[in-house]
Amino acid sequence: MSTDRRPVLISTQNEDATADLVIHELNRRRVPVLRLDPGRDFPSPAVLRASLGPSGWTGTLGREGRTADLGGVRALYHRRPNIYAPADDTQDAAFAARENRRGLGGVLGALSGCLYLSHPLAIARAEYKPAQLATACRAGLTVPATLITSDPAEAKSFTAEQATIYKPLHAAAYEVDGEPAGIWASPVDPGEIDETVGHCAHLFQAQVPKTADVRAVVVGTEVFCARITSPPGVVDWRAQYRNLRYEAVQCPPDIRSALLQFLAYFGLQFGSFDFAVTADGTWWFLECNPNGQWAWLEAAADLPITTAVADLLENGEPPRD
Repeated sequence: MSTDRRPVLISTQNEDATADLVIHELNRRRVPVLRLDPGRDFPSPAVLRASLGPSGWTGTLGREGRTADLGGVRALYHRRPNIYAPADDTQDAAFAARENRRGLGGVLGALSGCLYLSHPLAIARAEYKPAQLATACRAGLTVPATLITSDPAEAKSFTAEQATIYKPLHAAAYEVDGEPAGIWASPVDPGEIDETVGHCAHLFQAQVPKTADVRAVVVGTEVFCARITSPPGVVDWRAQYRNLRYEAVQCPPDIRSALLQFLAYFGLQFGSFDFAVTADGTWWFLECNPNGQWAWLEAAADLPITTAVADLLENGEPPRD
């Protein structure tokens, strides 16, 4: 049970089952928690009172009877808050949304002595796949041959050289006939390449002859890995959630070292990494979601990720190796 009354801030949407797990665990430990969705709860019902002093920002942030001392926040868990959206389509509403983002968002990103899991700017920087792939290479991870291009001829040449998959550079919301749809990584051959490649940037990658996938979740310096086995021929396991098998596995020491180096480069305290594993045991880096989901994996592979997240938020600093 914690005797430290410094609060933990949880910045996320009102419906977030993953955050619910962490909040429940922090409540069990008697750690003070203030949960809010900056993009929806500010300027009402949340109220900000922030003053700048020699030690940084002080004052309070309150929401519906709960108040946090800004000068004493021990940690901020930046989960999945809504964006600061205008209340309507007027110029004044757009102005207010920009001010809210730079006001409340700016204060929350500049708290003294606060551990960020992770800092919003660090998360935003790490979401760019070209930066991820380059950083993974520098960290010593094995990365498939990759091409990012808007040139149809270059794309056709690359796909003719090896088995190739296409994947989006950003997993944004997408609809087909008005229904939500995922754009999964999928095989592509030279005959499918046409002039539409020239309409935007495309990411093509050599297809790894995998025998399984691994999701590695890093919290501070703790690494939790699950081997994911999907039906034969499945390229992107996310398209087959109902047909997957999970098994907790140990992270090889060299991979663990590279993952911590990767996170340190971006200034992150969390990362959800995807690997393809081949028959010879090689772990091929595919991507990192700096703010990825993990609750379903904890249950499926019996991994104590909630405990690790709560430990980090409660302690206000990562454990030492």
